[in-house]
Amino acid sequence: MKLFYSPGACSLAPHIILREAAAIFTLEKVDTATHTIAATNKDFYAINPRGQVPLLLLEDGTKITEGPIIAQYIADQSANRRLLPTAGSMLRYQIMSWQNYVTSELHKSYTPLFNPQFDETAKRLHAEILRKKYVWLDEVLADKTYLTSDDFTVADAYLFTVTTWSKYVNLALADLPNLQAYMTRVAARSAVQEALRIEGLIS
Repeated sequence: MKLFYSPGACSLAPHIILREAAAIFTLEKVDTATHTIAATNKDFYAINPRGQVPLLLLEDGTKITEGPIIAQYIADQSANRRLLPTAGSMLRYQIMSWQNYVTSELHKSYTPLFNPQFDETAKRLHAEILRKKYVWLDEVLADKTYLTSDDFTVADAYLFTVTTWSKYVNLALADLPNLQAYMTRVAARSAVQEALRIEGLIS
């Protein structure tokens, strides 16, 4: 498998899952500003017409897009069923519900905060709405190690990845103790540390 990624982007989540799953894979860095493959300067649109990461290229040439689906595929190929339990398990549906929540309520809520075309008033409004969701998450995490249980899952990789963006848009989350403790726990995992290091996000 080959994962096309951009450092710190949403592709970090499947990158983490590949390492948690002890999968055999390679990485291909994409410059999302120029939509070129960093190592070769080839046009990334030729591989993914959307021009977006992540993209997982399988050995037979099959391409899988959309981070949560890529993470689901990786987890389903893994012997580590804690990442995503088998189909039919209620815990699997709970994890998938969290994946959907992060996608629709958090991930996309960051978009206007990164967009220079939004004025500061609009950005403040979007930031306030997004922060309210994190205040609720802080309450959810009060008595939990991870989102659904004591086991790290694909949803935790996604929530962690998206939440790291808060520092780039000055979204104040430092006063949410349960969320901060959760982020510290996830960041301490060896697979997460390795993914962050490889992407140049930590030394």
